[in-house]
Amino acid sequence: MNCFAFDIETIPDVEFGRRMWNLEDLSDEAVATAMSFMRQQKTGSDFLPLHQHKVVAISVALRTGDSFKIWSLGDASSDEADLVRRFYDGIERYSPDLVSWNGSGFDLPVLHYRALRNNIQAPRYWETGDGDRGFRYNNYLNRYHWRHIDLMEVLSAFQGRGRASLDQAAVLLGFPGKLGMSGDKVWQTWLDGGIDNIRNYCETDVLNTYLIYLRFEFMRGNLDAQDIEREYRLVRTTLASMDLPHLNDFAAAWPADQNTK
Repeated sequence: MNCFAFDIETIPDVEFGRRMWNLEDLSDEAVATAMSFMRQQKTGSDFLPLHQHKVVAISVALRTGDSFKIWSLGDASSDEADLVRRFYDGIERYSPDLVSWNGSGFDLPVLHYRALRNNIQAPRYWETGDGDRGFRYNNYLNRYHWRHIDLMEVLSAFQGRGRASLDQAAVLLGFPGKLGMSGDKVWQTWLDGGIDNIRNYCETDVLNTYLIYLRFEFMRGNLDAQDIEREYRLVRTTLASMDLPHLNDFAAAWPADQNTK
């Protein structure tokens, strides 16, 4: 297997909000509130458009060769440019298969804007066959190609009415789902100085995504019953060896008798 599952966490881009609406005298919290209020007034939802999000965490689950790894890019002090650059550098170096939950609808478009904002090059990611013919019919950008699998889109048959949240899809399959944190709490957690909690939360989201991916690979015949049990054991062993509180909590919430039934 060669899988690069990923997830991002974002906060309002208050620097953009200040410049766009001349809010220089307001605090970060007040600017974000104003941005959300204007969005609510315009659309009925306070969820900001994708170009108004700023990336504060990117987590990855990498399955390659005989190993499985789970981590967050950079460290707690890394700025956005460093995080986004590391993400695209990984694609540049390894050309991995990407796996996400709603990556096509959220994570990747946000990363596009933030790479543009931070002057980051990503030629391998944007390859569609002109430089490498192998990308002509299988690249990261085409919705129906397999180099990026957006599980939410694929499992819903690309229909909005068939979409499920990551949390509910994970719980449906017997995986832990969200454990006391959710995306709508990220901004307040950031204001409270909780970047480590945000990074930990992002890692557990990636774990849920990866475990759903394993079940998907079993469903479409790329893994048999022995294969998927081996993959589950590898994940459990890795989490135990890392011995981190948030990963231990995840493992504890994942029933030991998990199987393919």
